[in-house]
Amino acid sequence: MAMRIAFHEQQKFAQPWIWLIVIGVTLLALYGAYQQLIVGVPFGDQPMSTPGLLAFCLSMLGAVALFGTMQLTTDIDDDGIHMAFVPFVKRHMPWSDIKHIEVLDYGFVGGWGIRPWTRYGTVYNVRGRHGLAIELKNGRKLLIGTQNADHLAGVLREKRAQLNANI
Repeated sequence: MAMRIAFHEQQKFAQPWIWLIVIGVTLLALYGAYQQLIVGVPFGDQPMSTPGLLAFCLSMLGAVALFGTMQLTTDIDDDGIHMAFVPFVKRHMPWSDIKHIEVLDYGFVGGWGIRPWTRYGTVYNVRGRHGLAIELKNGRKLLIGTQNADHLAGVLREKRAQLNANI
């Protein structure tokens, strides 16, 4: 029997300024490689070695690919909370493992991505300042960013009523 998904959110790094920086630096690296390797003109006042320049180009192309594939997905169903921050982590938290849960404004936690060792435990976010703060019965904490805080809070109210729990 399929679980009814009460909440689904999929977020990507869609901020234009992030893409402008990542793609801009990548294009600059590729232009430098073209100048130095194809045209034969050293790129810059203190040009990189050819292997160094190629490694930098490959790492920047890897960054573009990484930012293109990264996504934060949150699903809430009758079984619990499912979170995946592709390609890094995938977690499932059954309702029976959750001690406390709430949607809150967490402010700034030092950037976006995966932020360990915050007062909320590990924070998984791609933008914004609202998230689902979860404390597990084993004492571990985490926070999953959301762009739909009001809808998520409503889903949690429904789940609390269904589970008749103090989560």
